[in-house]
Order: sequence, then C-alpha cells, then structure tokens
Amino acid sequence: MKTTYFERRKTKTIRIGNVGIGHDFPVSIQSMTNTKTIDTLATLAQIKELAANGCEIIRVAVPDRDAAFSLGRIVEGSPLPVIADIHFDYQLALTAIEQGVNGLRLNPGNIGARWKVEEVVRAAQERKTPIRIGVNSGSLEKELLHKHGGVCADAMVESALKHIAILEDLNFDLIKVSLKASHVPLMIEAYRKIAEAGAYPLHLGVTEAGLVENGSIKSAVGIGTLLAEGIGDTIRVSLTGDPVPEIKAAKVILRTLGLREKGVEIISCPTCGRCQLDLLKIAKEIELRTAQIELPLTIAVMGCAVNGPGEAKEADVGIAGGKGEGLVFVKGAIVRKVPENELVDALLDQINKLIQSDKFKNKGV
Repeated sequence: MKTTYFERRKTKTIRIGNVGIGHDFPVSIQSMTNTKTIDTLATLAQIKELAANGCEIIRVAVPDRDAAFSLGRIVEGSPLPVIADIHFDYQLALTAIEQGVNGLRLNPGNIGARWKVEEVVRAAQERKTPIRIGVNSGSLEKELLHKHGGVCADAMVESALKHIAILEDLNFDLIKVSLKASHVPLMIEAYRKIAEAGAYPLHLGVTEAGLVENGSIKSAVGIGTLLAEGIGDTIRVSLTGDPVPEIKAAKVILRTLGLREKGVEIISCPTCGRCQLDLLKIAKEIELRTAQIELPLTIAVMGCAVNGPGEAKEADVGIAGGKGEGLVFVKGAIVRKVPENELVDALLDQINKLIQSDKFKNKGV
C-alpha cells in the first residue's frame, strides 16, 4: 500500500489538455523541446520520445511568427498537451491561441504594456486556454528591481501577484504560477511566499540548472524541498542538452518522495571491501534491461551476500553477490543461488514471474 508522507497544499485546479493540475491530481512532469519549432517533424519526433520516457506536458518555444504558425501541426500530431512559450511579443501569444495550443507560458515582465496582456487574456478566455504566469529572477520589471534594491523573493512575488491581479480583473482564473531562479535558496523562498499568498497551482523549477549531473542535483534539492513541504503541482527539471534526462530526473524526484509510483527503482549498495563482483557493471545491465517496465518495481542490487537480503528486505526483488556466485531474493527471502554470470538472467526471470502474478498486477501505479 502506498504511504503518503506529505500533505499537498490545497489549490485551485486547472487542466492542460487532458492533464489535471492541482492538489487533486498527481504532480505532473513537464519538459521543453530544443528543436526548431518550425521543423515540425523534428519537434514531433522529440515530443514522442519524451512521451515514451514519461513526460506528460510539453512546452515549445515560439520566437517568431513562423514558429507560431507551426503550432497547429504540432498540436495536431502531439501525444502530449502543448504549451506555447512566449516572450516579448503578445501577438505571438494571440496566434498560438488561434493555433489551438493547450496552454500559454508568459513572462509578463517582458510582454510590455498592460493592454497587451489584457488582449492575450481575453483571447485565452474565449478559448479557455490556461496561462502560466512565469516569473524569472533574471527578467523582473525595472521598477520592482528599483523598489526592492535588486532581485529578491519579495520582488518576484510582487511581480507575480501584479499580473495575477490583471487576469483576475478580467475574470480569468485558469492560472498557474512559477517563480524560477537559478539560485536554489532564492527559488525556495519565492515559492514559499507565493504559496502563502494564494491558491493557484504552482509549476516548480530551478531555471538554467546546468548540465545533467549538477543540474539534476540542484533541481532535486530545490524542487524536492518544496514538494516535501506540500508545495508544487507540476515540475520541470531544466537541463542543458537532450531533454530526455530531464524526465528521468523528474521521475526520480517524485518517486523518491513517494509522490508517484511508476517504473523501476534500483537500490544498489555503494560497495566496500567485502564486494567480490563487478557490481557497477551488473547494476547498469539491470537498469538497461528493466528500463521499459512501467509497473512500480523496486530492485535491490547488493554486493554482499551476508547482509544484502536483510538490508534490502523492502525491495520487491534483488540480488546479492558473493565470490563467484550470488543470491536472488524476494522481499528479503532467498529463492535461488546461481553463478555470478547467471545473476542478471536469474533476476530477470524472477522479475517476469512477479509481473505476471495477479498480486503484482494489482499493485497501484
């Protein structure tokens, strides 16, 4: 049975396409394409790859009119709800809405005059297109920077609240909010403050987090801290390069906190002087050969035949190595002893039996 450790902050709820956003729904995973949006074939290919890896909402850049007019074909062919990312030109937002996108992301600080934002809101109201007010620490309004003496959480929150008020004045409430920063303590403080200031759902992220290794860690600290406090309804891990690792990192964050149960989690020991087999090689092979399993499954890969089964007794299945041989165990109970070179195949055989069992088929995802 799944144990929920964190009480989610109560929010309004919205829908981005068929994905519900808010406390009544699971925390969703987003990413963003890095193809040229006008290259619709390449963009759709990347969206489909991200969807296959567990992405649930996709955002695409709309830097110009050609990109905006490409959105219709992308929306039509996408397996995921599509959000248009708009900067500077409000007319691009109007075109994106006409092209049928499932949501908009606007940084009101760089859209310009209030009347431009109002035009976009009216169009979104007609189509019931949700808007994310995306405040970034690097693009705050000049007057707020002057008022607060530079970038700070209070300036970010004031910016968001100012633009929320514009939307509310127009009777528009299909809103979610983000307050992203690359400095994790600033990001955490800003989200905590906006969470206390209203009930709109929040999109979490550490902007420009960096390359895969460091960026994943920064994102896990920032996003994970807030999720552990019940704050956050949809997330994006922003990494440089191929966006697929963003999805893998996001899934680990959610699974680690018990907020989602889907796919394989591998528990592997750090190894020590007792380890007498190539545990790293074995763990990587297991990870590769179980990557497509969607049912929630915890696999332990332990280097010590003495302590391994006991230390990983909460795992669904696992192996523990000895000298030239190893044990296969289920929930800490040893079921087989096999030569080292047969360990992975023996484990996969046991996993297949588990997956086919009625008890495991009924395990919640």
